Amino acid sequence: MNRRARSFARVVLSSLLLNAGAARAQEKITAIRAGKLIDGTGAAPVPSAVILVQGKRILAAGAGLTIPQGAEVIDLGNRTVLPGFTDMHTHITSEDPGPRGLERLSATGADFTLVGAVNARNMLLAGFTTVRDLGAYEYADLALKRAIERGLFPGPRMFVATIPISATGGHGDPTNGLSPFVELNIPSGVANGVEAVRAKVRELVKYGADQIKFMATGGTLSRGDKPTAQQYSEEEMRAIIEEAHRLGVKVASHAHGNEGIKTAVRAGVDSIEHGIYLDEEACQMMIRHGTYLVPTLWIVDAFDARYKEWRLPPWAVEKIQTSGFIPTAKRSVDLAIRMGVKIALGTDAGVGEHALSAKEFTAYVHHGMKPMDAILAGTLNAARLLGRERELGTIEAGKFADIVAVEGNPLENIQVLETVKFVMKEGQVYKRE
Repeated sequence: MNRRARSFARVVLSSLLLNAGAARAQEKITAIRAGKLIDGTGAAPVPSAVILVQGKRILAAGAGLTIPQGAEVIDLGNRTVLPGFTDMHTHITSEDPGPRGLERLSATGADFTLVGAVNARNMLLAGFTTVRDLGAYEYADLALKRAIERGLFPGPRMFVATIPISATGGHGDPTNGLSPFVELNIPSGVANGVEAVRAKVRELVKYGADQIKFMATGGTLSRGDKPTAQQYSEEEMRAIIEEAHRLGVKVASHAHGNEGIKTAVRAGVDSIEHGIYLDEEACQMMIRHGTYLVPTLWIVDAFDARYKEWRLPPWAVEKIQTSGFIPTAKRSVDLAIRMGVKIALGTDAGVGEHALSAKEFTAYVHHGMKPMDAILAGTLNAARLLGRERELGTIEAGKFADIVAVEGNPLENIQVLETVKFVMKEGQVYKRE
């Protein structure tokens, strides 16, 4: 490039930057008034709070801020404002196994995407402005994520794992329970051996996964495998995790059995999902390695009252009831909370209903977590697990304007988070009662 061309390029770039700055300056400022601010940092609530929002971002937040002339004012009265919630374990393109649930073998990816559109709206209106989706059929979660980003319909910001990686015959193998003569013409996450699992990570990232999920152990809602059984060797797990991290992608591991949990932690996984059979040694390992637990607790607490309503297959109910699954899961979460394992909120929505995800906050407090720590699990901790704490998780200057409001004080009654009255995502109001 000659001197004249370089000079011209500098002029064009300067003009673009000036125009962008001018456009930013002309964006409307919205001032939100509320009785109390819980900003997601763990700090004490701020009374008589004002939050200034410009475009998609927060300008400032605190007590008694001056509201700029001409700003639009949203007065939320005595309500408590908090950061938008994050659910770190959803299956947003699936329905709970109730009467309207899709039959997997007769549905298409388009069916699941349309179901996801409904679930996404319900999640957003419940206050969940971000979700991490950990498994879908036929890349339906990726289609949904892109549609939300394009503004085709409302929904939370999505981080997606697309298709979980699983060993043959393990939890996540879509042919489990089928005749060996039946072939399914659908994308599969099944891979065995170090080289194959590395290739599977590359394939999923190639097609749009920004998270990786693998099945370290068996599960309960898959036929023929055992929840306590480890499915991958440490070498295979390490290969999955190293390859994902090399590509800049975080890794979650479905892990029920204790040995599978410990092996995944040793291999460097970012989060353990469920963690049903945890012991003290596993908790100590997670603390030492900085591994998060995503407990998916409220559906465990609700299981005895609701499994008939969810229409789980008889073999799944038998597997759960004969393995001591439910009481063990409760004890494991109690242990993790008591020992101080880092916890990020996740619900397994898709097994339970999506609009009820805030029940997870209540479940944590019921199991011994302090209300503020429960709030952090669904805000800042979740953002940190995503690696997006510079943009998400708290109400602070420069971050996305993801803001919810509730009646009452969640530090006194955590259940108020289950009835959100106001939802803003990236500066746009989606709910205002």
